[in-house]
Amino acid sequence: MAAPASVQSAAPLLAEVLPAPFPPPRVPAGNPLTAAKIELGRHLFYDRRLSFNGSASCADCHRQELAFTDGLGRAIGATRQAHPRGAMSLANVAYNVSFGWDDPNLRSLEEQARVPILNQAPIELGVAGHEEEVLARLDRDPVYRRLLPRAFPRQPGPMSLDHVVHALAAFERILYSGDSPYDRLVYGGDSAALSPAARRGMDLFFSDDLKCSRCHAGFTFSGPVAFRGAPAPPPIFHNNGLYGEDRITNPGLRRTTGRPEDGGRFRAPTLRNIAVTAPYMHNGALPSLAAVVDHYARGGQGHRNQSDQVTGFELAPGQREELVAFLESLTDEAFLSNPRFADPWPRAPARKLFSPGDETFSALSTLPVGSR
Repeated sequence: MAAPASVQSAAPLLAEVLPAPFPPPRVPAGNPLTAAKIELGRHLFYDRRLSFNGSASCADCHRQELAFTDGLGRAIGATRQAHPRGAMSLANVAYNVSFGWDDPNLRSLEEQARVPILNQAPIELGVAGHEEEVLARLDRDPVYRRLLPRAFPRQPGPMSLDHVVHALAAFERILYSGDSPYDRLVYGGDSAALSPAARRGMDLFFSDDLKCSRCHAGFTFSGPVAFRGAPAPPPIFHNNGLYGEDRITNPGLRRTTGRPEDGGRFRAPTLRNIAVTAPYMHNGALPSLAAVVDHYARGGQGHRNQSDQVTGFELAPGQREELVAFLESLTDEAFLSNPRFADPWPRAPARKLFSPGDETFSALSTLPVGSR
């Protein structure tokens, strides 16, 4: 007899989406993965009713076709405020040691999922102060009345913020990307997976002269990773010399620690699918991969906190294009279109419930944006 949907293991789904060379992810004991919970999280992820005014969903800042980024230098929240930093890719976030660009204290997907829901400076989904209203709105939908008790059979309802957070984290925990041409070469042994130019670019990327892989390390190309059976290393943040001494407009890690030496230090984002996530850097300051290569070749702008890995390098004619070709080989087309990760709603489930001019919208729009 088949198990009921509420207790069906996520193992078959994990076997389908987890790339063979990748280690199993860490899963908190308090939020075990089940197929039903992942499906509930997928519906919530794409549902604009999860914002206070029905104007924004998680997917508006994390679009699948853009590797779950938004194509903007700085993200836009439910009140149309521009955020201080851009939306980071969700590819392989299950392995992150910390979350966000500059917060060493966000150490789980469950903790991170509360940030866009409740954040006030800047407002992302703007749910703080509207929790009952938003949750009741979701609870009335017959789709959630079917999905919620399957996902949480011991706490079948009504919908709570914990339900939302745990389901979103479960969905994000299966967003694996590991089927790029690079993967087919390195893990699959397909010697023809990369063009000759990309192969030469790969040699440059991993060379001691360029040192790209010192910060963008490991199978996620983002530095330290945590996975089941291994101790979690501490998070690492870098000042990549994007700004000179007097031009830092975003404090980076210093926002959390208050220490001057942490000014302008950010977590290295994943380079997987980097070809579809322009513009680049924490605020979209660089428009193209070629501009990024040029920035590092110049050795940054010489900030006192600048990483000792950013020292500049010389490239022969054609090598910049080869390095870009390698970065483009990290694109996982299947990840960008996998129906397992796609919008499950047959049509937009909710549209604007409020608009500029409404009292609630105006009150929230006047709240200050966070430090930049």
